[in-house]
This record gives sequence, C-alpha cells and structure tokens, in this order.
Amino acid sequence: MASASLQFFAFILALFGGFGDIAATLLPNWKVNADVGSNIITAITQMQGLWMDCTWYSTGMFSCTLKYSILSLPVYIQAARTTMVLSCILSAFGICITTVGMKCTRLGGDTDSKNNACFAGGICFILAGIFGLVPTCWYTREIISNFLDQTIPESSKHEPGGAVYTGFISAGFLLIAGVIFCSSCFKRQQGAWIYPPKQHHFPSTEQESNAGYSLKDYV
Repeated sequence: MASASLQFFAFILALFGGFGDIAATLLPNWKVNADVGSNIITAITQMQGLWMDCTWYSTGMFSCTLKYSILSLPVYIQAARTTMVLSCILSAFGICITTVGMKCTRLGGDTDSKNNACFAGGICFILAGIFGLVPTCWYTREIISNFLDQTIPESSKHEPGGAVYTGFISAGFLLIAGVIFCSSCFKRQQGAWIYPPKQHHFPSTEQESNAGYSLKDYV
C-alpha cells in the first residue's frame, strides 16, 4: 500500500512536470527587458521566447512576432528548442507507460510486467528532466553573461523570465518522479533476488516405505 501511494505521488509530480514543460516551451517570456524611459506612459516590456518575441506596452497593446528562420537563431536557442520538445515527448511517454505499470491500476498484466513498465517510465522521466534542465541552465547562463558584459548597452540587457523558472521547477519534478519510480521497482527486484521463493522438496521416505511394503507382499 505504501509503494502504491508513493507511485501515485510520483505520478502527480510527473503530471505537473509534463504540463510545466509544455508551458515553458510555449511561453514567450524566457528573457524579459523592461525599458521605462523618461515617461512611464511609454513603458515597454520586451519578452523573448523560443518561438516568438513579444512586446507589451503600458497602454495595453500586445504584439508578438514569430521566429520563422531557424538558422538565424543563436545556437543556444536552437538547442533549447530541440531539447525542450524532446523533454515534452519523453514526459508524455513516461506518463502513458507508468499509467499501465503503476500498482494502483489494473492494467499491464502480471507483477513483473508492471514493474518493468514502471522502470521504463521512470527512465523516461529522468531523461525528460535532464533534457529540460540542460536548456534552462544554458539559457540562464547566456542571459547572465550578457547582463554582466560591459560592452553591451543597458537597453539590450535582459533578465530571466517566468518560463525559465517554470522549466527549472518542471525538470525537478520530472527527475524526482523518475527516481521514485525506478527506486521502487529496483527495491522489489532486489528483494526477489535476495529472497528467492522457497522450493518445497518432498521427502522420499514415504516412497521408500511403499517400496519396502510392496516387496514384503511379494514375499
């Protein structure tokens, strides 16, 4: 019962991590630049994401521009696109597989098959967490290095946006969920290896006595 509850808790974490990965991939605020200027009425907030750049004016107007050209983008944005999409796909696969393999469900067949499915789902979650953590760290490093660069003007410097923090938290949820699923299945398999099922050996005394009794009858 405790392992089933722990797996269910890990599944909830994986759901939050998967939805957070999708949200972080689609959100346009990976880096934000607020330019107030001399008049607060003309304040502009510029946001840049993986797929589009958006501008929000203090008057309430909001406009976005899609990034159509892939080759013109920096390397870290191209890598972030690829790894975040892979993270979303792996988290979706992990959710489908662990739904079949969890102990609290009636899918997946026998116990060994369910354990293997949970272990495979845990590996998918761990890989999804790694693929989600790498681009967020790389993207944050680029933002900080540009912010500390004295040759870049202040108007061109940015700060990490909400999508970066969402990616960090989602990657952490996926890693924790994957470790829980893999460790629960590993403990069960290790217990089966250490304590193998006992084989019942029937004594042969009864057979010998029956054999001796049959010989006496013939005598």
